[in-house]
Amino acid sequence: MRFLTSTLSVWLLALGSALAAPEAAHQGHDHLPAHAEQIFNIGPFIITNSMLMIWIVAAVLILVAQLATKKLSLVPSGLQNGVEWVVESLYNFLEGILGKHLVKRTFWFFGTIFILILASNWFGLIPGVGTVGWELSGPGADPHDTFRPFLRGGNADLNMTAAMAFTFALLWFYWAITENGLKGFFAHIFAPKGKFGGIMAAFMILVFAFVGVLEVVSILFRPVALTFRLYGNIFAGENILENMMQVVGDKTYLAWLPPLPFYFMELLVGLIQALVFMLLTAVFLKLICDHDEEHAH
Repeated sequence: MRFLTSTLSVWLLALGSALAAPEAAHQGHDHLPAHAEQIFNIGPFIITNSMLMIWIVAAVLILVAQLATKKLSLVPSGLQNGVEWVVESLYNFLEGILGKHLVKRTFWFFGTIFILILASNWFGLIPGVGTVGWELSGPGADPHDTFRPFLRGGNADLNMTAAMAFTFALLWFYWAITENGLKGFFAHIFAPKGKFGGIMAAFMILVFAFVGVLEVVSILFRPVALTFRLYGNIFAGENILENMMQVVGDKTYLAWLPPLPFYFMELLVGLIQALVFMLLTAVFLKLICDHDEEHAH
């Protein structure tokens, strides 16, 4: 049944592309642009198709959470039971990484970021996303960009992945300093580890100071790496699906067939990338707070 559902989804994806822009494959919609595209604006604020997609995902998640917690019961309904299972599983998983103290402070972020990324990745695979839109025309139209989709995968926009990564970076500094204290925070990065005396102490101070500088550079580049890792994987996946649909040329009724194996792969990639983003951010926090975990108990 799942195979048939997924096959139907890919077929509908191809059908949506054919109905929305029958000449797109031959004219302007021959590639997925690297940036999100404007669909309208509210005064000076530009609204892109990826922003609209994230708003839809957020609205769906909020609606599910509201429905699941509207009438809490000791004998939960199917929806409440499912939501509780997801939350409890994530909490227990993160507790094994962060410890009981840190997970209580930070689960709201790590749990939310995993669910948001996963939902955004999978919503981007819904038939019609990236394929249903309108054709651009006119004297000023770009001959290589004649199609504008209503929706685009949220994490296929560098602005979205950067916003999540740099939000974590700010929270990382806040959590690290509040857990360690300002002195402990800098000592964790620059201070020598262990006890040394004499000339060896002076040498180790220089060594750990140099290592501390490298650690600072690493810390500053973490949000950049998180940004491009998530964006690159999701953007590449959407490009593969779109390009595979064009392999059949004019035979649009077969457009669903070439991307079928890649569609299943992208379902897995969407889950893995959400898990990787959450794991990396959790481990980064654990590393800076690790030595205080004993005092927390």
